Amino acid sequence: MENNENLIEVKNLKKYFDVKKGLFSRSDRQLKAVDDVSFSIKKGETLGLVGESGCGKTTAGRTLLKLYEPTSGQILFQGKPIEHLKFKEILPIRKKMQMIFQDPYASLDPRMTVGEIIGDPLDVHKICSGKDRADRIRELIELVGLKKDHINRYPHEFSGGQRQRIGIARALAVEPEFIVCDEPISALDVSIQAQVVNMLEELQEKFGLTYLFISHDLSMVRHISHKVGVMYLGSLVEIADANTLYTNMQHPYTKALLSALPIADPDLAEKSERIHLQGDVPSPLNPPPGCAFQTRCAYAVATCREVKPELKVIGSGHQVACHIVSS
Repeated sequence: MENNENLIEVKNLKKYFDVKKGLFSRSDRQLKAVDDVSFSIKKGETLGLVGESGCGKTTAGRTLLKLYEPTSGQILFQGKPIEHLKFKEILPIRKKMQMIFQDPYASLDPRMTVGEIIGDPLDVHKICSGKDRADRIRELIELVGLKKDHINRYPHEFSGGQRQRIGIARALAVEPEFIVCDEPISALDVSIQAQVVNMLEELQEKFGLTYLFISHDLSMVRHISHKVGVMYLGSLVEIADANTLYTNMQHPYTKALLSALPIADPDLAEKSERIHLQGDVPSPLNPPPGCAFQTRCAYAVATCREVKPELKVIGSGHQVACHIVSS
C-alpha cells in the first residue's frame, strides 16, 4: 500500500558560505552551495540525488540534518519545523535522523574498536547500558553481515566494504527513521557496491527506513530510488519518479547527464547519442544571471539569461525548472 505521508519536507532551503579574501579580511562574497531547493520524501521512500561534483548534493544532505546551519528555508520532519532548533532541542530528533558517510575509513575513529564505535550512539542518547548494550552491539554487528569476533577489532583491520558496514551499523544503532546516504558506495570496489546497496534495500524493507541517497552512480540511483532529483549548481533542475526521469527526462542538463550512462547492448549503444556539454560549470561564487545552466545549454533563449526558472509541474509528480519545457 502506498504511503502518502511525508516524513521529510524541505522548502526553499538555502546554504551560503561566507568567503574571505584573506585571514583578517571581512567576508564580502558568498558561495551559494544550496540555492532555493525544495523537495519531500514519503515515509519508507528513497529519494536519489544526482549531479556533477560540487553541485551541492552533500551540502543539501548535511544541511537537512543540521550538521550545517541553513542560511534560510524550512526543514520539516514529521510535519514539525526543525531549522531553528538549537543543539539540546535537536538531539532527540537527531536520534531519528542519521547519516552514512562517503569515506568508510575517515568517518570511523581509528582509536576506537568496532564495539565502541557502534556503542557510542547508544551512550550519547542514553538508550541502554551494561548487558543490554553489549547485546545490542552484537545484534547490530550480525545485522550488517559481520561476525561477533569483529567487535574488539579496529577499523584499519577491515576492508572498505566491511568498514562501510560498520558505519551502517552505527547509523542503525539508535533505530532511526531517516538516513542520509552520502555516496555510500563511491569509495568501494565495484564488486562490493551491489552488496552494500542490496543490504540497504533489505534494511529499508525490514525497518521501514526512509533514505536520501546521494550518488554519482546513475545506474545504482535508478535501482534503489523511488524518486530522483537532479541538481545543478546548487539548485534542483528536475525531479520525478525514477522510471519517468530515466525514460522521459525533460531538462537539457538531465538529458546530457543520462546520455553518459553505459548501454549493455552494442547495437543500441551505437545508435544512442552522447550529449557533450560545452564549457565548464560556473563558479557558485559567481553564478550567472537567470538559469544557472544557460551558459552551457544549446537551447537557451533570452529569458533563460534574465529570469531564474522555478520548478513547475509538467506531469504527475514530475517537476522541471526550465523555460523551454512546457507544462
